[in-house]
Amino acid sequence: MARKRDVVIAVVIIGSFAVVSIFFLILMVGMFSGDGDLQFVGLGGSVAVVEMFGVMDEYSGRPVIRQLDRWEDNRSIKAVVIHVESPGGGVSISQELHDAILRIREEKPVVVAMGAVAASGGYYIACAADRVIANPGTLTGSIGTVMSFHTYKDLMEKLGIGMETIKSGELKDVGTYAREMTKREELMLRSVIMDGYEQFVEVVAEGRDMEKEEVYPLADGSIFTGLQAYNLGLVDTLGGLRDAIELAADLAELEGEPNVVRPRRRDQTSIFDLLGGFMGRFERQVQGTEVGPSLMYLYQ
Repeated sequence: MARKRDVVIAVVIIGSFAVVSIFFLILMVGMFSGDGDLQFVGLGGSVAVVEMFGVMDEYSGRPVIRQLDRWEDNRSIKAVVIHVESPGGGVSISQELHDAILRIREEKPVVVAMGAVAASGGYYIACAADRVIANPGTLTGSIGTVMSFHTYKDLMEKLGIGMETIKSGELKDVGTYAREMTKREELMLRSVIMDGYEQFVEVVAEGRDMEKEEVYPLADGSIFTGLQAYNLGLVDTLGGLRDAIELAADLAELEGEPNVVRPRRRDQTSIFDLLGGFMGRFERQVQGTEVGPSLMYLYQ
């Protein structure tokens, strides 16, 4: 009798272990498939279109960089259009996107097509293209750098919450939410902001073939309509995505109606995709919680 009971317990343990293992296997596969491999629509295309939509960060920008790197050596792709619908984002990812565009531009022409908003970091990456096209009503510009963070000093005092910090240097906990910023911290952060600002101005001057002195009056954070930006020399022409595709085909000296290639994600229909999508969103929320200040090319 005892032996039979032991067998039943062993079967339950093994079955439970198998169920848990399968569940975690589903989660792991789902996490990797949540991003989805980019797949082509169309055969042997000539003009490739990729979208940079939303705030630019590792999750939105990195897939675009990978796609551009794939297309760099793809001989069937003769030109690339980057459709930008973004208020910008992190300085670092903006710079990596900018560099990725410059790399592919060495092999084939690149055109940026601006959507409703292509400002700050969205404009920063546009400066790497051969041509920039905007709708007359596009919001663009916002050339500058911003850094912001919350402080809860008064609220913490009302709730009787304190915070103790042991640090190796006076500026080590800059941006903490537990107290007001000191004058020295403000000066240090301002120097960081201005360095990022100068980098932005230099990119605009180089990309738009302007002198830095011409850029400074436009680089006070102001936004412009596409028409204003065209008159100021910040974009090359006015039009939409279709016009950008035709312009890219002309730059690549393609004849006839250009064949358009687009990347797309697989339809998320399986349990792996659903679980992967959930885990990806959860991870993004956790990692997106900033503790300290971040340097941003962002139109707010």
